[in-house]
Amino acid sequence: MRLALAVAGVVALAGPVAAHPHVFMETELEVIRDEAGRAVSLRVTWSYDPFFSLVLITERGLDPDADGVLTVDEEAALQGFDMNWEPGFAGDVYAFAGDAAVALSGPRNGLARYEGGRIVSSHVRDLAAPVAGLLVVKNYDPTYYTEYTIRDVAAGGCGVEIVAPDLTEAELALKAALAELPADMDVETGFPEVGAAFAQEVRVTCAAS
Repeated sequence: MRLALAVAGVVALAGPVAAHPHVFMETELEVIRDEAGRAVSLRVTWSYDPFFSLVLITERGLDPDADGVLTVDEEAALQGFDMNWEPGFAGDVYAFAGDAAVALSGPRNGLARYEGGRIVSSHVRDLAAPVAGLLVVKNYDPTYYTEYTIRDVAAGGCGVEIVAPDLTEAELALKAALAELPADMDVETGFPEVGAAFAQEVRVTCAAS
């Protein structure tokens, strides 16, 4: 995730440089449907891991008394912290109508809060075209700097299946990709884009009315 990369310099990471991921996120997805029952938007909610949340809160000078509760002004200052995406950034969320990729809009209706030691951030993204049949959604960082785990999917009457990745195959793909890197390359900056191999696949089937 580009946000993670932007603040990586302030994080003291342990372990070998090639050990990815560094940031751990939990995801909730909501499929928003139109009156015909077609999927038209996704509400994406990310819960940042406690350590990375603390880094972000501290870097912004929020919660100086460390009581885990933001004042009204502090919460206002947190809004939009992860919504300023670079041009071309896909937002680590990918949608498909069956096997065909469906473009997603940029984020809107961003909202962030800090609770239980974690930053929770949500936003809505619109599908370029409504999907009446099988909608497939994946949430991953191509460089695998951030690991996303999908915990819940709300699809209001639609069938939902969360397909786990084959981690054995993913690890083999990662090892093969790392083996191909030049010996003098900085692995951290040139880490191969293997995130898709580690991604869960959400399959949502909505019957159009």
